[in-house]
Amino acid sequence: MSERVEVTEPSTGRVVSVPETLSDRTIDSVIVAPGALMTPPVDAEVVAARDEASAARRGIRQLLPRMSLKLALGLTIVIGIVLFGILGPLFAQDPMDSDNPALSPPSPEHLLGTTKLGYDVLAQLAWGTRGSLMVGITAGLIALVLSIVFGIIAGYKGGWWDEILSLFTNIMLVIPGLPLVMVIATYIPGRSWMLVAVVLGITGWAGSAVVLRAQARSLRSRDYVAASRVAGEKTTRIIRVEILPNLLPLLAAQFLFAIIFAILGEAGLSYLGLGPTGSITWGTMLNDAQTGQALGTGAWWWFVPPGLMIALLGAGLSLINFSIDEIINPKLRLAPENARRVRKAKRAGRGVEAVRSTNGAAA
Repeated sequence: MSERVEVTEPSTGRVVSVPETLSDRTIDSVIVAPGALMTPPVDAEVVAARDEASAARRGIRQLLPRMSLKLALGLTIVIGIVLFGILGPLFAQDPMDSDNPALSPPSPEHLLGTTKLGYDVLAQLAWGTRGSLMVGITAGLIALVLSIVFGIIAGYKGGWWDEILSLFTNIMLVIPGLPLVMVIATYIPGRSWMLVAVVLGITGWAGSAVVLRAQARSLRSRDYVAASRVAGEKTTRIIRVEILPNLLPLLAAQFLFAIIFAILGEAGLSYLGLGPTGSITWGTMLNDAQTGQALGTGAWWWFVPPGLMIALLGAGLSLINFSIDEIINPKLRLAPENARRVRKAKRAGRGVEAVRSTNGAAA
C-alpha cells in the first residue's frame, strides 16, 4: 500500500491527501508553480563564471573609445591612407620610371602629373605612403617599448631602479631630439629607412616614459596590486596582468603620438637632405620638389600631394587620439552626457520661467 501525503492545490488552496509517487520522492516536497520542477538547478560556479565573463566584457568596452563623429572621421582617414599605402604600389607604375614627359600637369594618363625627371607623382606618392608608414610604425613601436621599460618599470619598482631609470630618462628628455638626429644622420652616409626609424624611436620616448612612470606609481598603491604582491606573484606577471591592462588607453595614445612625431621628424630630415637614401617617402618627395624648383616653376602637383598626405594622416591620428583621451580623462569622458543634461535642464528651465512669467502676468 502506497503512502499518502498532504499537498495544497494551487488553484483552490485546499489541503488534500494524494498518494506519494516515485517522482515525489526524488524532488523537494515543497509544491512550486507548475513547470518549475522541469527547470534544472543552476550551479553556483556557472553563475559566477557568467558574472565574471559579463564583467570582463564590460571592462573591455570601457577600455574602447566611444564611437563618435571625430573617431569615425579619424578612422576613415587613417584606414584610407593605410589601404592606399598597401594597395597603391600594386597598381601604380614604377616610381623611378623616367620615360614619361617631364613636368606634365595632371591628366588622364598621369592623374597627379609628373616630376622634373619624368617620374609619375601618383606612383611616387603610393610608394612614399608605404615608406612613411613603415618609418612611423617602426619608430612608434621602438619608442613605446622604451617608454614602457623606463617608465612603468621605474614607477612600479621604485628604489634604486627608479633612480637609475629616471636619471637616464631625464638625460634623454633634456637632449633636443631633432638636432641629435641631424648629427647622427650627418655622420652616417648610407641611411636606410630602418636606420632613420630606429634613430627617431630612440630619441622620442622620454616624454612618454615620464607620463607612464607617474601612472605606474599611482597604480602601485592599489589594493589589487598589493594583494598580488602578498600572494607572491612575480614582478613581471604583476606588470603584465595588473598594470599594463589599466594603461592600455594611455599606451595607445602615446603610440599614436610617437607615429606622428616620427613621420614629421622623417619629413623634416628628408626635406633637409638627411633622410633615408634609396627609399621613397613623403619627405624625400618634398626634398625632390624643393631641389627641382617645383614652387618656382608652378608645379604644384609635385609638392602639394605629399604635404596634404602628411597633414591628413596627422589630423586622422589626432582625432583618434582625442577619442582615446576621453577614456583617460574622466572629465572628457563624462562631458557629452553632462552637456545633454545641461541642455535638458535649460529647456526645462525655460518652460518653468515661461510658466512663472505667465502666472505673474495673470496675477
